[in-house]
Amino acid sequence: MDTVNSAEPVGSATYGDNDFVVVANRLPVDRDTTGDSPGWRTSPGGLVTAVAPVMKSKEGAWIGWTGVADTDFEPFTIDGMRLIPVTLSSDEVLRYYEGFSNATLWPLYHDVIVPPEYHRTWWDSYVQVNERFAAKVAEVAAEGATVWIHDYQLQLVPQLVRRMRPDLAIGFFNHIPFPPFELFAQLPWRDDILRGLLGADLIGFQRPADAANFRRAVRGRLNFTTKGSTVTVPSGQLLPAHLVRAEAFPISIDTPYLEELARDPKIIERAQQIREEVGNPKVVMLGVDRMDYTKGIRHRLKAFGELLAEGKLDVEDIVLIQIATPSRERLEQYKIIRHDVELAVGRINGEQAEVGSIAVHYLHHSYPRDEMTAFFLAADVMLVTALRDGMNLVAKEYVACRGRDDGALVLSEFTGAADQLKSAVMVNPHDVGNLKAGILEAVQMDEKSRARRMKQMRRKISTDTVSIWSKKFLAELDAIHTNPEAIIPDRPAALPERSATAPDRPAAKTDARAEHGAGNTSPRDASTAR
Repeated sequence: MDTVNSAEPVGSATYGDNDFVVVANRLPVDRDTTGDSPGWRTSPGGLVTAVAPVMKSKEGAWIGWTGVADTDFEPFTIDGMRLIPVTLSSDEVLRYYEGFSNATLWPLYHDVIVPPEYHRTWWDSYVQVNERFAAKVAEVAAEGATVWIHDYQLQLVPQLVRRMRPDLAIGFFNHIPFPPFELFAQLPWRDDILRGLLGADLIGFQRPADAANFRRAVRGRLNFTTKGSTVTVPSGQLLPAHLVRAEAFPISIDTPYLEELARDPKIIERAQQIREEVGNPKVVMLGVDRMDYTKGIRHRLKAFGELLAEGKLDVEDIVLIQIATPSRERLEQYKIIRHDVELAVGRINGEQAEVGSIAVHYLHHSYPRDEMTAFFLAADVMLVTALRDGMNLVAKEYVACRGRDDGALVLSEFTGAADQLKSAVMVNPHDVGNLKAGILEAVQMDEKSRARRMKQMRRKISTDTVSIWSKKFLAELDAIHTNPEAIIPDRPAALPERSATAPDRPAAKTDARAEHGAGNTSPRDASTAR
């Protein structure tokens, strides 16, 4: 199979008929085997909500994996969306998805909360799968189509698509953080990732700091010029010369839909039932997370347990509902976090609970949207204590459901949501003392303060919806692709983005870049990785 550097342009005869193409690791469906014959059911999320109207208004298609390994599927249509499957083998799921994407990139991009693993075989698989996705884009996209690529699993696709189909408008959105240069520099294939992303016309990030981290990495590793949000890609860098804009486009939620659900009498009744089922305490606290080491669930439980042990909270007055949906359960670090969380829950309940008064209700499964809305309505305090998160839409969903302007949000300052929901009770989850103080502040907050804070946060998400997010991104992508020379840098970048302790460029030129697969060498030749 060709390497990432060898993609060839395709002729116009191979152009497809889709004017708008979404590319993501997964299709927005799950395999349904409950009936007489297997079928598909939609698994809608924020991305589907954002792009489905665009797909229906244009001749659009969604490229992604079905979630079923070693099986080929023909393109199909569901809920008005044309879906084009990409096949992954069991070995590629192990190496490309569970390996390089989630045991290399995920921890590296989340500030190395756990150590990333670097394996050349994983990188080889990542390259191969990215090539397969890019080839499918080149096959199905109409001439001059708009292509929107999503997330860290597909960071090489923009470059590959640009080399095969320079006629396309290419956008990329990174849903997770982009790490500081000093951390990103650990990655053996750092230059290949940067060049892969720079194939896009527009690269979106959750926070301005993420975009700044990316631009600094581009200057430090590739020596490309940046001015404001604009990166100048010169010719002779495995890409044609062009301009790229890299900036923040914080994602949001379908606020009107959630507000409507929260007004549903059946869901309101279910919320009251939930409170009754947990003993009708004075205060219900809620945590909703994937079972992931980045979410700060252990820190949250430690803080809550200490507050109970110190007598600052009373188990008869307060209960914590912790929903932790299963995630990547074959990976060792995810087995560890589940073990630790369940051990902590058992310890708190064993030490603090009484007959009829359970301190922590722990639920290790997922719920449909209606039920989740009922949980949001039932909770007086929402705990979002992620150690690092690109955005964290749960925080925004909770706010959207509080139509009475009640409830309190405890929010980690290390989430993207902290940039928008500034009236939340901000905490540093790494500091258990600070986290405990934040929980107490939220629990003891008077109704007037709760209403004032919630109104401010609801005002923000009412004008910052996922629909507005997608329209803004696609409008800017269209403008940049149509007239890239008209890009005007929006802010000076030189001083704010430079670190006082680390220069933008390496102190000395070495052969390390060639050793790690940069330049004209194959990305599979990186010899320092295991």
